[in-house]
Formats: sequence, C-alpha cells, structure tokens
Amino acid sequence: RFCLPLVLASLPTMATGEEIPPALQDSWGDFWLFRFFVNAAGYASIVVPGFLLIQYFKRRNYLETGRGICFPVIKSCVFGSEVKSVHQTEDGSLPPRAEPTEPSTARQVFKLLFCAAGLQASYLTWGVLQERVMTRTYGASETDPGEKFKDSQFLVFMNRILAFTVAGLYCALTKQPRHGAPMYKYSFASLSNILSSWCQYEALKYISFPTQVLAKASKVIPVMMMGKLVSRKSYEYWEYLTAALISIGVSMFLLSSAPNRHVSTVTTFSGIVLLAGYIIFDSFTSNWQDALFTYKMSPVQMMFGVNVFSCLFTVGSLLEQGALLESVRFMARHSEFTAHAVLLSVCSACGQLFIFYTINQFGAAVFTIIMTLRQAFAILLSCLIYGHTVTVVGGLGIAVVFMALFLRVYARSRMKKRSKKLPAGDTPVQKV
Repeated sequence: RFCLPLVLASLPTMATGEEIPPALQDSWGDFWLFRFFVNAAGYASIVVPGFLLIQYFKRRNYLETGRGICFPVIKSCVFGSEVKSVHQTEDGSLPPRAEPTEPSTARQVFKLLFCAAGLQASYLTWGVLQERVMTRTYGASETDPGEKFKDSQFLVFMNRILAFTVAGLYCALTKQPRHGAPMYKYSFASLSNILSSWCQYEALKYISFPTQVLAKASKVIPVMMMGKLVSRKSYEYWEYLTAALISIGVSMFLLSSAPNRHVSTVTTFSGIVLLAGYIIFDSFTSNWQDALFTYKMSPVQMMFGVNVFSCLFTVGSLLEQGALLESVRFMARHSEFTAHAVLLSVCSACGQLFIFYTINQFGAAVFTIIMTLRQAFAILLSCLIYGHTVTVVGGLGIAVVFMALFLRVYARSRMKKRSKKLPAGDTPVQKV
C-alpha cells in the first residue's frame, strides 16, 4: 500500500530526468518505512540467535554445570556476577540507591548546573551539525548541485563506535565498581537507543528542526508512561498537570505551521510518525537505564555496555545491506562531511557521558527536564543559522511548554522540602 504509489510516482521523474520531490525521496528503497524494516531485519538477525542462546544456557543451568575456557564469558553475558546489588541483600531487603549520605544543597546545585552545562554544550553543537548533515548538500558548485547523505544508520554507527572507544578507554584506565549486571540486559537499551537515534535523523528529512526540537520537550509524557510500565512508578497531580500543559504548547506550535509556508516548516505525516517513534524509543531507553543503575555500576560502565551492543547491531546491519562501504565512499568524496560526522560523534560521546551521569544522579525524569531547558537555545540557533520562522501562535506554544517545565522544577523542589520536614518514619516513597 505504501510502496506501490511511491514506485509509480517515481517512474515519470526517472524517465524525464527531472528532480524527484523530497517527500518521495529518490526511490522506493529510500522510503523511511522500507529502510526501517530493513534495519530491523538486520538487528533481528543478531537478536534472535542471541535470545535463543541465552534461553539455552539458562535451561541447561549453565552457571552450575558449565566448564571450560568460555565459562567466564558466558557467565558474564548471561548471568552476571554472583554478587547482586540489584534486587536483594543477604537479609532479603532491598538495598538503597548509591547515595549513602544526603548531599548538601550547594553540592546538588553544583551537580545540576554541571550536568545542564555539559548537556547543552554537547547537544547544541550536535543539533546544529545534525541539521547540516541531514538537510544540506555536499560538493555543490556552479555546475554540480551536489549530493545529500542519506544513510542515518551510518551516522548512528559512527556516534556509537566513538562512544564505545571513549568508555572502554576510561574503564581500562580508571578503577570501576565490580560489574554485576548480565551483559545481555544492555541490549534492550541499546536497541531502543539505536532506533530512537535513527528516527531522529530520518525525521529531519520531513520536518523542520525547530518542530523536532519542540516535540522532544513532550518526552516528559512518555517518560512518565514508561516509568509506570517499566519501573512501576507513581506520580503526583502536578506532574500530570504539567504534562498536559506541555501537550497543549506542543500542539499550538505544530498547528501553527501552515501548508503554504516554506517546505522546511511543513510537518508531514511521515515526520510525525518518526517523531513519535523517537519519543517512544527514547523514553524506554532512559527508564531502562535508570532501572539498570540499581546494579552497582558507574555511568561509564553503562555507556560501555550499551555501546558494545549498539556497535554490534549497527555494523551487522550495515554489512548485511552493503551500506557500510557506500557511506565510506561518500566520506572519501566529501572531506567536509567527514569533519562534520567526526565532530558529530565527539559531541554525541560527550553527551552520553553527561546523560548517564545525570540519570544516575537525578533519575530519568529529571534528566528529561534538564534536556528540555536547552530546547529554546536549539530553536533559536536553528532559526538564526538556517532561517526557520516561528509564528506568533507557535511562539506562545513554546512559552507554554517552558512555563510548564519551570513549574515542574518548582513543584519538585517544594515536594523535596516537604518530605525532609516529615519524621523519619513518615517519609514517603520518592516519586519521579
């Protein structure tokens, strides 16, 4: 249903040599839905055999019966360390999160500012480069219109391979906690992280960067939903209120984009679907990582574990499609793209370090709030550099979103102060 009209529409343009409309891409093979299923098939070729092997070793009770040179590797990947800090201690009670003492307010404020500054510096630069790579041509001249880079998965691979290298070197050179989590558990966050990044890159082919940036602010809502499903968390009334305000603000901005405006501000159906995919996958990633931090691990160990599987999934899929060499040839033809892709990967690696540290210190929902604070700067930079426009209604929608976010931060601080005033036995369970 999707591909047939696309192929039929592309036939006349291929025959006449005219440029194909951007919404149709160059061929049915470049259509995002087709590429999504091709990529997913590549990941499945690794996930399915891995799942079957894990089930096989568990059924055989390999932890007690296994022997040989492969035993330590299989034990680490499937069962993890025998010392489990995740679910229970020797007396059967739940262990506290890795915060033995209550930090001072000044120290917490410093940590919060440090996380916010690091995330903004990394991802503002990353956002500008992302829009440049995915929406502009390379090698354009008076006689040559240039060409666009199309394979979003290759960019994800480059980002993850550098992050994997940085995390591996850091773990090798510094003392880290004893690792206890089964390695395969990182694959869940890795797969959702790859898919969210891919959807994010692909969405820029259909919608403007400001639209994408503002839609990210609505991640608070799916993060709360995933928190209920994954971590069984509960929320206060003000959290639902601010989530509703964010939805209203985002809707005002999206509906203010008129069809007769410049093509870069037109929100297409494909763009909306890709944005929804990005938000859903990314919300699952942050909550799953938050749950994994109940194991005794450092943020860099988390970064290393997730990126091991990310590199495995992406390079396997690229090799199966034959897209790895094609992307390398594109890099060889355009040195400017090479510089942009490398810098993009550096920003992504630094950003991941700040992401894992922030989630470990403050949780998934706080991380989401910190990230949304830089969205206004990202929109401003995009409008200044790439000439995007925002209507009055759209501006009001942006204001509503950030007002809701500041209200959320204020309400959270009030809740923490109130809980500290309660007697020790009456302290409520912390809610996200």
